[in-house]
This record gives sequence, structure tokens and C-alpha cells, in this order.
Amino acid sequence: MPETDVTIDPYETLHAPRPLLVILSGPSGVGKDAVMAQMRELNVPFYQVVTAATRAQRPGEIDGQDYHFVSIERFAGMIEKKELLEHAVVYGDYKGIPKFEVRKGLESGLDVVLRVDVQGAATIRSLVPQAVAIFLIASSEEEMVVRLRGRKTEDPGMLAMRIATAREELRRLDEFDYVVVNRDGCLGEAVLQVLAIMTAERCRVDWEPVEL
Repeated sequence: MPETDVTIDPYETLHAPRPLLVILSGPSGVGKDAVMAQMRELNVPFYQVVTAATRAQRPGEIDGQDYHFVSIERFAGMIEKKELLEHAVVYGDYKGIPKFEVRKGLESGLDVVLRVDVQGAATIRSLVPQAVAIFLIASSEEEMVVRLRGRKTEDPGMLAMRIATAREELRRLDEFDYVVVNRDGCLGEAVLQVLAIMTAERCRVDWEPVEL
């Protein structure tokens, strides 16, 4: 019996949604929050993941919109059941990225963009190899340090620790797929580069869907 010739229609796959899981990371002081804010101001269509947090809900905050506010016991259960992509302690409280939020975003057909620290990025890459990892840096180490000092929000000891940590994180650049330089006064250029990377990734012949 002759073998059946199965022809795959390339247009069927090309026109289907190709949502990405994008990791935006880098040391403190490189402008990760600024890039994300600019993307929102430009109405870039991407899914904003709602983080789980153990801290108290503040006046005006909406559960499920600003954060998923959970008890410390519930958060511990999410860790044990592997319901979080990554988690960390932030100023004494726990925060984490729920897997169901990422699934929800991808199922909507939108790209999911996660702003995480360098350690969190490594954790996510180990769980989701299809994720696109972008490392954001300042134009020089000196510029990064100047930005950190310019915040004036920390005592000298904490500032020194943050600078030392940032320098250590710079050495992990080769763990990422792309690097984008966010120069002083050139935020728009950095955002355009991030968007260009996302466009290129959606056009890959070997694009693979994210599986969680």
C-alpha cells in the first residue's frame, strides 16, 4: 500500500497566533521598569501578569488586578505544588509569578512579558527553554552605578550591596539570548530594539509554543 503524502499547509501555521514568553532582565539601574512603562504607554499589545504577593493589600488596590493577595500559608502551598514559575523575598514579603497567569496570557494569543531579576530569569529559563531572554544594560558600568546612586533611596550600606550585586549580575550576560543597551536619554531606542527582537522571534521558522 503506497504511503500517504501528507502535505502541511505553511499558511495555516504562519497565520496562527505565535505568542511569546519574554523575559526582560538585567541588573538594578538599567531601566527595566522604564522599558515596561514605555511599552504600555505605546499601547504595545502584551499580557501583564498579575503577581502573587503575601504583603497586605493597600487602600485602592484591587485583588486580582494589582496583585493576587494571598496568605503566607497559601504562598507556601503554591511553592510545594509547583504553581509558581519563580518566587523571591522582596522587602520581607514573598512575591511570585503564578503559572496560571502565564497560561492565561499565552492562551489569549498575546505575548507575555516578565520583568524579573537575573536569578529569576535563570529559574524561568530552566523551566521554560522556549522563553526569549533579553538582558538590559546601561551603556557602561559607570553609568549604571551613577543611576543607582542617583536614586538616593537607600542607606550607604544597602547601596554598596546593590552595586556589588549588579556587577556580579553583569557577568551572567552570556546566559541570555539578546542584549539591549539602554543609554541615557535613549529609552525609546531601547524599547524599539526590544520590540524588534519580539517581532523577529515570532518570525522564526523553528518557533515553538511555550509549554507549562
